Amino acid sequence: MLNGVAEGPSLNWSWGLLMLPEILIALAASGGTAVVTAAGTDAWTETRTIVARLLGRDGRREETVLQRLDQTAAELARVPAGDTRTALEQVSDEQARSWQTRFEDLLEDLPEAARNEAVEELRRLVEHVRQHGPGSGASAGDGGIAANGGVIVTATGGSVAAGVLNGDVRVGPPGPGATQD
Repeated sequence: MLNGVAEGPSLNWSWGLLMLPEILIALAASGGTAVVTAAGTDAWTETRTIVARLLGRDGRREETVLQRLDQTAAELARVPAGDTRTALEQVSDEQARSWQTRFEDLLEDLPEAARNEAVEELRRLVEHVRQHGPGSGASAGDGGIAANGGVIVTATGGSVAAGVLNGDVRVGPPGPGATQD
């Protein structure tokens, strides 16, 4: 004890368990959110693979992890489409917290070198979902439209059609032998 402050390993240990730094807790939370965000999207297959490999590190638990992932996706899918947004948020939050806890437990239990590898895999998971999950493409607020492909806006009968343009613009059909950009 130095000036009333404990020295050595006792600063990092509580009841014999390693306490994770806040940054790793935040990463585990991001991982939990990534699992929930990816469920039912094009990012799901790769997400399942990454999570199963990460949490089933020794290869013996991968099937169990895959089953849990499928249960998560099924629970999220069971929320009726017409149900309140609150119901979906509640199920999503519960599932995200559950996966966060699994990631935290993993990180707490690993020796430092293996933990560093797991941290990189968890970061890869979060980045994968960020790039390939919902919201990774075009988005628009209330009253807007967004597309990752072409959009045709037409006006008929003397009316006016307008929009904010970010990208190529073609006005009407091109004349013979000419293009309009």
